[in-house]
Amino acid sequence: MESSTLYGIPRPAWAKILEVLEQQPKIQGIRLFGSRAKGNFRPGSDIDLCIDAEALSLSEKFALETALDDLLLPWKVDLAVWQMIDQPALKEHIERVGIELDKNGDRFIF
Repeated sequence: MESSTLYGIPRPAWAKILEVLEQQPKIQGIRLFGSRAKGNFRPGSDIDLCIDAEALSLSEKFALETALDDLLLPWKVDLAVWQMIDQPALKEHIERVGIELDKNGDRFIF
């Protein structure tokens, strides 16, 4: 039987998050990282996502963040763009613990 949650987040909430991100065609990959990826999250822990989006502008990133915030989810979604990260330790953490979502055509799936 399929679990009703993934990494402590209900599947319908994930569907809403991914629906927002899938609207941006520059996104080529998505990774979940942080406490939810490591498995040591708490019920109110934020959702850390890193997107691979070559040539994404700051205004496009802000638009995604606003759209995610407009979902009014009970968790904060922290969005990092791989190409904009200038902290080697953060990139190493994402590479080490990040859970990459699969892509099926234009859709991202766990």
